[in-house]
Amino acid sequence: MSGPHRHRPRGWLRHYAGFLTPDAAAATPVLLERDRTQRLRRLGASIGDSAAQGIRHSRPRMRSLQVAPGAKLRFRDVPVPAPPGPDGAIVHPIACSTCDLDCGIALGATQFALPLHLGHECVADVLTVGERVSTVKPGDRVIVPFQISCGTCTPCQAGRTGSCTSVPPASMYGMGLAGGLWGGAFSDQLAVPYADAMLVALPEGIDAVAAASVADNVCDAYRHIAPHLPALLQEDPDAEVLIVAAMSPRTPFSSSAPLYTGLIARAFGARNVYLADARGHVRAHAERLGLNALKPRELRRRAPAPLVVDASVEDLGISLAHTAADGICSSLGGFHRSTRIPLLQMYVRNATLHIGRTHTRQLIPQVLELMLDERLHPESVITNVASLDEAPIALREHFLGGGVKTVLTA
Repeated sequence: MSGPHRHRPRGWLRHYAGFLTPDAAAATPVLLERDRTQRLRRLGASIGDSAAQGIRHSRPRMRSLQVAPGAKLRFRDVPVPAPPGPDGAIVHPIACSTCDLDCGIALGATQFALPLHLGHECVADVLTVGERVSTVKPGDRVIVPFQISCGTCTPCQAGRTGSCTSVPPASMYGMGLAGGLWGGAFSDQLAVPYADAMLVALPEGIDAVAAASVADNVCDAYRHIAPHLPALLQEDPDAEVLIVAAMSPRTPFSSSAPLYTGLIARAFGARNVYLADARGHVRAHAERLGLNALKPRELRRRAPAPLVVDASVEDLGISLAHTAADGICSSLGGFHRSTRIPLLQMYVRNATLHIGRTHTRQLIPQVLELMLDERLHPESVITNVASLDEAPIALREHFLGGGVKTVLTA
């Protein structure tokens, strides 16, 4: 078994040179396709706050973890969030976990401009709430979805909370300018604009560390399995699930989402779950979780599977080629402007491709139900737990050393 690949982060020049590529150029129109004024207004407010860093502030201060090119991590002294509006809340993150995307961001290998305040998966304690908030109160322990959603617009009412029209597209924590500058979860406080719509009470008996990643990665894994697998198993109890993860050991992204996907497939009763990954330590982790691990080259000898989850970020064509007749390929997505699709093969096989972002707030209760039934144990994917005080050191090692899932506690 090979050890984790040591990543080399991009410095300032190489990171910003990446924004001159066609892939990066394609991202800007997507983010600005609606609500440009609101996005630019938030940018202006952020610039104003940054300009006032050296001036005495009327608001108290807090720490927030910032990552800059070169995977340089440090706490910055910033103002605490303003008091919540009538529908909002201020929360104190107590268990914050890394997302697979955070590694690529910290290494400077994505279209998310650095520096930014990092973190978007957390369980938190409620500190204060607005006057119209009725479902949570100070002292409650809650899961904070990574996406911002109002709960009242047409998409939110239909359960498509990731497509909320009250905020600009892709509004989310921990993604800097691209996510709308909502702050990062690796901080002492976090503002939640729509408390009743977003916050989900953490049930008694579920540990905050175990549930930290329910805010994103666990729900992202769930949506690839739950809508499809039960019908497939009813037709064939031995139906295979194939998860195509990293096809290169040098991928800049972590591996928790494909591992969670395998756990959820097992929780739904799949007997034959296969995970293909080029990284030896990920395959070993998969085997410990009861999954069947494959090297990428072993895929050539395998028959197509009825349910394929593309968690590769970069190799969608491989996943589609291994999707069986009348099968389903569900993809986590990626950051390329375009990709090759074996259209004729998919047409002949009647294969279905689903690609898009998860609607996390809608799925959190369903994931918690699996955990309460003890059918799902997300904590088995965690590879490191450290104090938030140790965040700069613990996360740098996670990002450079190929960590799977790190949780920071406060």
